[in-house]
Amino acid sequence: MIALRGLKIDGQRIAMRRLARFAVAACALYGALTVLDAPASSQTFPGRTITIIVPYPPGGTTDVAARALSVPLGLTLGQNVIVENVSGGSALIGAGRVARSAPDGYTLLVHQMAIAANVSLFPNAPFNVEKDLTGVGLVNYSVPIVAGRKSLAANSLSELVAWMKQPGQRIKFAHSGIGSQTHFCAVLFARAVGAEIELIPYRGGAPAVTDLIAGHVDLYCTNSAGEQVKAGALKGFGVASKDRFAAYPNLPSLVQSGFADLDILFWQGMFAPVATPKPVLEMLNAALRRALADPKVIRNFEQTDFSVFPEQEQTIAATNSFLHQEIVRWGQVVRVNHIEAAQ
Repeated sequence: MIALRGLKIDGQRIAMRRLARFAVAACALYGALTVLDAPASSQTFPGRTITIIVPYPPGGTTDVAARALSVPLGLTLGQNVIVENVSGGSALIGAGRVARSAPDGYTLLVHQMAIAANVSLFPNAPFNVEKDLTGVGLVNYSVPIVAGRKSLAANSLSELVAWMKQPGQRIKFAHSGIGSQTHFCAVLFARAVGAEIELIPYRGGAPAVTDLIAGHVDLYCTNSAGEQVKAGALKGFGVASKDRFAAYPNLPSLVQSGFADLDILFWQGMFAPVATPKPVLEMLNAALRRALADPKVIRNFEQTDFSVFPEQEQTIAATNSFLHQEIVRWGQVVRVNHIEAAQ
Protein backbone atom coordinates (compact mmCIF):
# COMPACT_ATOMS: atom_id res chain seq x y z
CA MET A 1 0.00 0.00 0.00
CA ILE A 2 2.79 2.31 0.87
CA ALA A 3 4.61 1.47 -2.38
CA LEU A 4 1.51 2.17 -4.42
CA ARG A 5 1.05 5.54 -2.72
CA GLY A 6 4.68 6.42 -3.53
CA LEU A 7 4.21 5.54 -7.18
CA LYS A 8 1.15 7.75 -7.29
CA ILE A 9 3.01 10.71 -5.79
CA ASP A 10 5.98 10.22 -8.14
CA GLY A 11 3.60 10.14 -11.11
CA GLN A 12 2.04 13.42 -10.04
CA ARG A 13 5.46 15.02 -9.68
CA ILE A 14 6.48 13.88 -13.17
CA ALA A 15 3.21 15.18 -14.62
CA MET A 16 3.69 18.54 -12.88
CA ARG A 17 7.25 18.86 -14.19
CA ARG A 18 6.07 18.08 -17.75
CA LEU A 19 3.28 20.65 -17.43
CA ALA A 20 5.74 23.26 -16.20
CA ARG A 21 8.12 22.60 -19.14
CA PHE A 22 5.15 22.85 -21.56
CA ALA A 23 4.08 26.17 -20.03
CA VAL A 24 7.60 27.62 -20.35
CA ALA A 25 7.81 26.50 -23.99
CA ALA A 26 4.38 27.93 -24.75
CA CYS A 27 5.30 31.30 -23.23
CA ALA A 28 8.52 31.38 -25.25
CA LEU A 29 6.64 30.60 -28.45
CA TYR A 30 4.03 33.28 -27.73
CA GLY A 31 6.79 35.81 -27.05
CA ALA A 32 8.52 34.97 -30.32
CA LEU A 33 5.28 35.30 -32.27
CA THR A 34 4.57 38.63 -30.58
CA VAL A 35 7.99 39.97 -31.61
CA LEU A 36 7.47 38.78 -35.18
CA ASP A 37 4.05 40.41 -35.26
CA ALA A 38 5.20 43.80 -33.93
CA PRO A 39 4.42 46.55 -34.58
CA ALA A 40 1.49 45.55 -36.77
CA SER A 41 0.39 42.80 -39.12
CA SER A 42 -2.03 42.49 -41.98
CA GLN A 43 -4.16 40.21 -39.78
CA THR A 44 -4.66 42.81 -37.04
CA PHE A 45 -4.40 46.04 -39.07
CA PRO A 46 -6.28 48.31 -38.85
CA GLY A 47 -7.63 48.09 -35.35
CA ARG A 48 -8.18 51.78 -34.64
CA THR A 49 -8.43 55.24 -36.22
CA ILE A 50 -5.88 56.17 -38.88
CA THR A 51 -4.56 59.75 -39.03
CA ILE A 52 -3.41 61.50 -42.20
CA ILE A 53 -1.07 64.39 -41.46
CA VAL A 54 -1.18 67.33 -43.88
CA PRO A 55 1.82 69.66 -43.37
CA TYR A 56 -0.17 72.70 -44.58
CA PRO A 57 -3.13 74.73 -43.31
CA PRO A 58 -6.74 73.77 -44.12
CA GLY A 59 -8.13 74.81 -47.50
CA GLY A 60 -5.06 74.25 -49.67
CA THR A 61 -4.78 71.66 -52.43
CA THR A 62 -2.95 69.11 -50.26
CA ASP A 63 -5.56 69.41 -47.54
CA VAL A 64 -8.37 69.04 -50.10
CA ALA A 65 -6.74 65.91 -51.55
CA ALA A 66 -6.29 64.28 -48.15
CA ARG A 67 -9.90 64.94 -47.15
CA ALA A 68 -11.19 63.64 -50.48
CA LEU A 69 -9.33 60.38 -49.84
CA SER A 70 -10.17 59.97 -46.16
CA VAL A 71 -13.76 58.75 -46.59
CA PRO A 72 -13.17 56.07 -49.27
CA LEU A 73 -10.02 54.93 -47.46
CA GLY A 74 -12.01 54.54 -44.26
CA LEU A 75 -14.75 52.56 -46.00
CA THR A 76 -12.22 50.17 -47.54
CA LEU A 77 -10.17 49.72 -44.37
CA GLY A 78 -13.15 49.56 -42.04
CA GLN A 79 -11.85 52.28 -39.71
CA ASN A 80 -12.19 56.03 -39.32
CA VAL A 81 -9.57 58.00 -41.24
CA ILE A 82 -9.11 61.55 -40.00
CA VAL A 83 -7.07 64.46 -41.37
CA GLU A 84 -4.91 66.60 -39.09
CA ASN A 85 -3.23 69.80 -40.29
CA VAL A 86 0.26 70.26 -38.84
CA SER A 87 1.60 73.29 -40.71
CA GLY A 88 4.69 75.44 -40.33
CA GLY A 89 8.42 75.13 -40.73
CA SER A 90 8.22 74.90 -44.54
CA ALA A 91 6.19 71.70 -44.09
CA LEU A 92 9.03 70.10 -42.10
CA ILE A 93 7.06 69.95 -38.86
CA GLY A 94 4.24 67.79 -40.18
CA ALA A 95 6.51 65.56 -42.27
CA GLY A 96 8.89 65.12 -39.35
CA ARG A 97 6.07 64.06 -37.10
CA VAL A 98 5.19 61.22 -39.46
CA ALA A 99 8.85 60.26 -39.97
CA ARG A 100 9.26 59.87 -36.19
CA SER A 101 5.92 58.16 -35.56
CA ALA A 102 5.47 54.46 -34.84
CA PRO A 103 5.79 52.44 -38.06
CA ASP A 104 2.43 50.77 -37.66
CA GLY A 105 0.36 52.26 -40.48
CA TYR A 106 -1.76 54.47 -38.23
CA THR A 107 0.03 57.76 -39.03
CA LEU A 108 0.31 58.70 -42.69
CA LEU A 109 1.46 61.76 -44.62
CA VAL A 110 -0.05 63.41 -47.68
CA HIS A 111 2.55 65.77 -49.10
CA GLN A 112 3.47 67.45 -52.35
CA MET A 113 6.63 68.12 -54.35
CA ALA A 114 8.10 70.23 -51.52
CA ILE A 115 8.99 66.98 -49.76
CA ALA A 116 11.62 66.43 -52.48
CA ALA A 117 12.86 70.02 -52.69
CA ASN A 118 13.29 70.31 -48.92
CA VAL A 119 16.03 67.68 -49.02
CA SER A 120 18.39 70.21 -50.62
CA LEU A 121 16.95 73.33 -49.02
CA PHE A 122 17.18 71.96 -45.49
CA PRO A 123 20.15 69.55 -45.38
CA ASN A 124 20.13 69.67 -41.56
CA ALA A 125 16.47 68.68 -41.20
CA PRO A 126 15.88 66.33 -38.23
CA PHE A 127 14.84 63.49 -40.53
CA ASN A 128 15.90 61.96 -43.84
CA VAL A 129 13.13 61.73 -46.41
CA GLU A 130 14.35 58.62 -48.21
CA LYS A 131 15.64 56.83 -45.10
CA ASP A 132 12.77 57.64 -42.74
CA LEU A 133 9.76 57.62 -45.09
CA THR A 134 8.43 55.31 -47.77
CA GLY A 135 5.84 55.89 -50.42
CA VAL A 136 2.35 54.45 -50.09
CA GLY A 137 1.30 55.69 -53.52
CA LEU A 138 1.22 58.71 -55.84
CA VAL A 139 -2.11 60.55 -55.68
CA ASN A 140 -2.60 63.27 -58.30
CA TYR A 141 -0.91 65.98 -60.34
CA SER A 142 -1.54 69.33 -61.97
CA VAL A 143 0.40 72.22 -63.48
CA PRO A 144 0.79 75.72 -62.04
CA ILE A 145 -0.55 78.88 -63.64
CA VAL A 146 1.21 82.23 -63.56
CA ALA A 147 -1.70 84.29 -62.22
CA GLY A 148 -1.88 87.99 -61.54
CA ARG A 149 -4.14 90.42 -59.72
CA LYS A 150 -7.07 91.67 -61.77
CA SER A 151 -5.86 95.28 -61.68
CA LEU A 152 -2.49 94.40 -63.24
CA ALA A 153 -1.85 96.44 -66.40
CA ALA A 154 -0.66 93.43 -68.44
CA ASN A 155 -3.20 91.23 -70.25
CA SER A 156 -0.94 88.70 -72.00
CA LEU A 157 2.31 86.87 -71.33
CA SER A 158 4.32 89.20 -73.53
CA GLU A 159 2.80 92.26 -71.83
CA LEU A 160 3.52 90.72 -68.41
CA VAL A 161 7.18 90.19 -69.31
CA ALA A 162 7.46 93.78 -70.54
CA TRP A 163 5.80 95.06 -67.34
CA MET A 164 8.11 93.02 -65.12
CA LYS A 165 11.23 94.31 -66.93
CA GLN A 166 10.35 97.99 -66.54
CA PRO A 167 13.14 99.83 -64.63
CA GLY A 168 12.37 100.24 -60.96
CA GLN A 169 9.35 97.95 -61.13
CA ARG A 170 8.48 96.59 -57.69
CA ILE A 171 6.98 93.12 -58.09
CA LYS A 172 5.44 91.28 -55.17
CA PHE A 173 5.47 87.58 -56.04
CA ALA A 174 3.62 85.34 -53.59
CA HIS A 175 4.59 81.77 -52.72
CA SER A 176 3.16 79.23 -50.29
CA GLY A 177 6.33 78.14 -48.57
CA ILE A 178 10.01 77.67 -49.23
CA GLY A 179 10.55 74.64 -51.42
CA SER A 180 6.99 74.55 -52.72
CA GLN A 181 6.27 74.51 -56.43
CA THR A 182 4.96 78.07 -56.06
CA HIS A 183 8.34 79.13 -54.65
CA PHE A 184 10.38 77.46 -57.40
CA CYS A 185 8.06 78.71 -60.12
CA ALA A 186 8.40 82.29 -58.90
CA VAL A 187 12.19 82.08 -58.77
CA LEU A 188 12.58 80.32 -62.12
CA PHE A 189 10.12 82.63 -63.88
CA ALA A 190 11.76 85.80 -62.55
CA ARG A 191 15.21 84.56 -63.55
CA ALA A 192 13.97 83.59 -67.01
CA VAL A 193 12.39 87.01 -67.51
CA GLY A 194 15.38 88.82 -66.04
CA ALA A 195 13.34 90.70 -63.45
CA GLU A 196 13.85 91.44 -59.78
CA ILE A 197 11.03 90.28 -57.51
CA GLU A 198 10.14 90.47 -53.85
CA LEU A 199 9.13 87.02 -52.61
CA ILE A 200 6.13 87.17 -50.28
CA PRO A 201 5.80 83.95 -48.25
CA TYR A 202 2.48 82.52 -47.03
CA ARG A 203 1.66 79.55 -44.82
CA GLY A 204 -0.41 77.92 -47.56
CA GLY A 205 -2.07 78.36 -50.92
CA ALA A 206 -5.47 79.57 -49.70
CA PRO A 207 -4.24 82.76 -47.95
CA ALA A 208 -1.93 83.54 -50.90
CA VAL A 209 -4.82 83.37 -53.38
CA THR A 210 -6.96 85.50 -51.06
CA ASP A 211 -4.32 88.24 -50.97
CA LEU A 212 -3.79 88.03 -54.73
CA ILE A 213 -7.51 88.59 -55.33
CA ALA A 214 -7.44 91.49 -52.88
CA GLY A 215 -4.51 93.03 -54.79
CA HIS A 216 -2.02 92.88 -51.91
CA VAL A 217 0.45 90.97 -54.13
CA ASP A 218 1.02 91.08 -57.88
CA LEU A 219 1.70 87.53 -59.01
CA TYR A 220 1.39 83.95 -57.83
CA CYS A 221 2.41 80.81 -59.74
CA THR A 222 0.02 78.17 -58.50
CA ASN A 223 -2.36 75.38 -59.42
CA SER A 224 -4.88 76.51 -56.80
CA ALA A 225 -6.17 79.62 -58.60
CA GLY A 226 -7.74 77.97 -61.63
CA GLU A 227 -11.33 78.71 -60.70
CA GLN A 228 -10.53 82.35 -59.96
CA VAL A 229 -8.80 82.70 -63.34
CA LYS A 230 -11.76 81.13 -65.15
CA ALA A 231 -14.17 83.39 -63.25
CA GLY A 232 -12.17 86.52 -64.14
CA ALA A 233 -11.22 87.34 -60.54
CA LEU A 234 -7.57 86.86 -61.50
CA LYS A 235 -5.60 87.11 -64.75
CA GLY A 236 -3.92 84.00 -66.16
CA PHE A 237 -0.75 84.45 -68.21
CA GLY A 238 0.50 80.92 -68.91
CA VAL A 239 0.90 77.38 -67.59
CA ALA A 240 4.28 76.20 -66.30
CA SER A 241 4.49 73.08 -68.44
CA LYS A 242 5.92 71.88 -71.75
CA ASP A 243 2.47 71.59 -73.30
CA ARG A 244 -0.80 73.47 -73.07
CA PHE A 245 -3.06 72.20 -70.31
CA ALA A 246 -6.54 71.00 -71.29
CA ALA A 247 -8.19 72.77 -68.36
CA TYR A 248 -6.88 76.14 -69.62
CA PRO A 249 -6.92 75.96 -73.44
CA ASN A 250 -6.49 79.72 -73.80
CA LEU A 251 -3.29 79.93 -71.73
CA PRO A 252 0.05 79.41 -73.51
CA SER A 253 2.68 76.93 -72.37
CA LEU A 254 5.62 78.73 -70.77
CA VAL A 255 8.05 76.18 -72.20
CA GLN A 256 6.66 76.70 -75.71
CA SER A 257 6.91 80.45 -75.10
CA GLY A 258 10.66 80.22 -74.56
CA PHE A 259 10.98 79.50 -70.85
CA ALA A 260 12.61 76.07 -70.99
CA ASP A 261 12.97 75.60 -67.22
CA LEU A 262 9.29 76.27 -66.52
CA ASP A 263 8.14 72.65 -66.82
CA ILE A 264 6.87 72.10 -63.30
CA LEU A 265 4.68 69.15 -62.38
CA PHE A 266 2.80 69.78 -59.17
CA TRP A 267 2.21 66.34 -57.64
CA GLN A 268 0.93 64.89 -54.40
CA GLY A 269 1.55 61.54 -52.77
CA MET A 270 0.97 59.49 -49.63
CA PHE A 271 3.81 58.36 -47.36
CA ALA A 272 4.39 56.31 -44.20
CA PRO A 273 7.30 55.62 -41.81
CA VAL A 274 9.88 53.49 -43.62
CA ALA A 275 9.78 50.56 -41.17
CA THR A 276 6.05 50.01 -41.64
CA PRO A 277 5.57 46.26 -42.26
CA LYS A 278 5.25 45.35 -45.92
CA PRO A 279 1.82 43.66 -45.52
CA VAL A 280 0.46 46.85 -43.93
CA LEU A 281 1.96 49.05 -46.68
CA GLU A 282 0.44 46.80 -49.32
CA MET A 283 -2.95 46.99 -47.62
CA LEU A 284 -2.73 50.79 -47.50
CA ASN A 285 -1.63 50.95 -51.13
CA ALA A 286 -4.53 48.73 -52.23
CA ALA A 287 -6.98 50.93 -50.31
CA LEU A 288 -5.46 54.08 -51.83
CA ARG A 289 -5.65 52.71 -55.37
CA ARG A 290 -9.26 51.76 -54.83
CA ALA A 291 -9.99 55.30 -53.61
CA LEU A 292 -8.24 56.80 -56.66
CA ALA A 293 -10.53 54.74 -58.91
CA ASP A 294 -13.63 56.09 -57.17
CA PRO A 295 -15.58 58.33 -59.61
CA LYS A 296 -16.44 60.72 -56.77
CA VAL A 297 -12.75 61.19 -55.92
CA ILE A 298 -11.83 61.66 -59.59
CA ARG A 299 -14.56 64.33 -60.00
CA ASN A 300 -13.40 66.02 -56.81
CA PHE A 301 -9.86 66.26 -58.18
CA GLU A 302 -11.04 67.41 -61.61
CA GLN A 303 -12.93 70.30 -60.02
CA THR A 304 -9.55 71.67 -58.90
CA ASP A 305 -7.85 70.75 -62.20
CA PHE A 306 -6.00 67.68 -60.88
CA SER A 307 -5.61 64.35 -62.64
CA VAL A 308 -5.07 60.96 -61.00
CA PHE A 309 -1.73 59.30 -61.72
CA PRO A 310 -1.89 56.32 -64.11
CA GLU A 311 -2.35 52.98 -62.34
CA GLN A 312 1.20 51.80 -63.02
CA GLU A 313 2.52 54.89 -61.21
CA GLN A 314 0.40 54.34 -58.10
CA THR A 315 2.53 51.48 -56.74
CA ILE A 316 4.84 51.69 -53.73
CA ALA A 317 7.94 51.07 -55.86
CA ALA A 318 6.93 53.65 -58.48
CA THR A 319 6.31 56.24 -55.77
CA ASN A 320 9.74 55.75 -54.19
CA SER A 321 11.43 55.87 -57.60
CA PHE A 322 9.58 59.05 -58.58
CA LEU A 323 10.43 60.68 -55.24
CA HIS A 324 14.13 59.96 -55.79
CA GLN A 325 14.01 61.49 -59.27
CA GLU A 326 12.33 64.61 -57.90
CA ILE A 327 14.93 64.93 -55.13
CA VAL A 328 17.69 64.85 -57.75
CA ARG A 329 15.92 67.32 -60.07
CA TRP A 330 15.05 69.96 -57.50
CA GLY A 331 18.40 69.58 -55.80
CA GLN A 332 20.01 70.63 -59.07
CA VAL A 333 17.62 73.59 -59.41
CA VAL A 334 18.48 74.71 -55.88
CA ARG A 335 22.22 74.56 -56.58
CA VAL A 336 22.18 76.12 -60.06
CA ASN A 337 19.90 78.99 -59.04
CA HIS A 338 21.53 79.46 -55.62
CA ILE A 339 18.18 79.16 -53.88
CA GLU A 340 18.45 79.35 -50.12
CA ALA A 341 15.97 78.62 -47.38
CA ALA A 342 16.36 82.20 -46.15
CA GLN A 343 14.45 83.52 -49.18
